[in-house]
Formats: sequence, structure tokens, C-alpha cells
Amino acid sequence: MGLDNVAVQWPRTGRFYDPVAPAEFVDFADLAEKLPLHAGPAAALADHVAKTGTVRVTGYTELVDLLFGLNGVLFATDAAAEDEDPVISPDDCAWIAGGLERFVNGHQEYGDEITFETVSTVLRRALEGSRLAEQQLRWLQSRLDALRDDAGNAPQWSYSIAELDVLAKFYRRCANRGFAVYADF
Repeated sequence: MGLDNVAVQWPRTGRFYDPVAPAEFVDFADLAEKLPLHAGPAAALADHVAKTGTVRVTGYTELVDLLFGLNGVLFATDAAAEDEDPVISPDDCAWIAGGLERFVNGHQEYGDEITFETVSTVLRRALEGSRLAEQQLRWLQSRLDALRDDAGNAPQWSYSIAELDVLAKFYRRCANRGFAVYADF
């Protein structure tokens, strides 16, 4: 099945969260049309958001967890661990959007394709020169090693800058309009 992040009204008014009308994301269809031809996955993602107000995030969970240094970011596991609904608040949507936007900006000089290797390079570069850089770089290396398979092979990530930009725009829209995101799996 997979994990969907569904835009919902915040706060909930009854027992359940009300989904946001897809009309709130209709301009994502224009975004899909403006993307270059080689950006098929990004266009498909933007088109899906425009039609449903939902992002299928299963394929992004490892990458997002690595970028944020946490586990289960898109699963809303912090809320679920506290016996709450698996919901990402508007403030947390802003935090996710900001992190994705910073990553996209930091990746620009490495080209359009996002791979395990380029993610590693961007994250290392962000940590170099920071306070406790050596300790943070060791922590990052342990996270990177944990993502490798038993043979030591890296994940075969292949995203585009445009794809992560669309993902960031979804969370930014939710944050700016006061929507939460329900982790539906």
C-alpha cells in the first residue's frame, strides 16, 4: 500500500480530520505543466497533488529521515508515539518545507539528479566548519552506513531537484494555509 501524506484541516473539529479540498492545490497542475519534459516524476507528483491534495511519500521516507536526522518524519511518529493521531502540524509542515528548501538550494551546484552520493556530499559540506563538526560528521557517517545493504551498496536513489522542490512546495502550502498533514498508511 504505502504511505500517503494527506492535507487535512487543522485543528480537527470532530472525531476525524477533514481532508482539504483538492482545489487548494489546483495550481500544482500549472507547476506540472511548466516542468521540463525530463522531469516526469516531478510532474506526476505535482499533478497528483493538484488532483488529490495528497503526496505519496513512501519513496521519500529514507531520504527525508536522513536529511532531518530523525526517524519517521513523514510518518508523524512523534505524535503516534505519544498516542496521538499521526498528524504533522502546520508548524512541523513549515519545518519540513524549510529543510527541503535548504537542501534543494544546497544541492544546486551538484546538478539536477539527487543520488545517495550527492546527498552525502551536501550534508557533509553543511556540517563542515560547524560547531562540533567532527562529532556530527561521525554521526552522519554512521547514518549513511546504516542505509547501505549487507554488501555495502548504497541505496539507489534517483530523484530530481524539481521533484524535491514539489515536495517542499506541498508542505509549504500546508504551513502557509494552516493545514496539517495526516500520515495515512
